[in-house]
Amino acid sequence: MRIAAPITLAFLLAACATTSPAERTIAVTGSIAYRERIALPPTAQIEVKLDDVSLADAPANTMATQAFASEGKQVPFAFSLTVDRADIDPRHSYAVSARITDAEGKLMFITDTRNAVTFDGRSAIDMGVLNLVKTN
Repeated sequence: MRIAAPITLAFLLAACATTSPAERTIAVTGSIAYRERIALPPTAQIEVKLDDVSLADAPANTMATQAFASEGKQVPFAFSLTVDRADIDPRHSYAVSARITDAEGKLMFITDTRNAVTFDGRSAIDMGVLNLVKTN
C-alpha cells in the first residue's frame, strides 16, 4: 500500500505536466466592422476585450485584451483573445466588446450590444463579425 500511493501520485503529476498550453486555453476569435462608409485615420487605435460581466452593480472584470493600431488599414479587423480554462467559471456571464479611438483617445466607434460568449468546452469560439456604431 505504501508503494502504491507514491506511484499514483507520480502518474497524476505526469498527467498534469503533459497538458499542452493549447489544451489549457480557449481562443475567442472574430472580426470587427462598422456600416458607415468612413475611412479610419492611419493612427486609429483598436481595442477588443473579453469581460466577465456577471456582476450587475460592479465594473466588468477583463479576462483578455487585444489592442493594436490600424496602421492605415480599414475594417474589418480580425481579433483573437486567449483565456485560460481555469479562469472560466461556468456560473458567470462573459461578453466581448470592441472600440476604435483616434490617436488622442477620442471614441469613434463602439459595440452597443452585448456579444455574449458561451464557454461550452470547445477550444475555439468564433464570434463572427461584431458590428460597431459611430459615436458623436
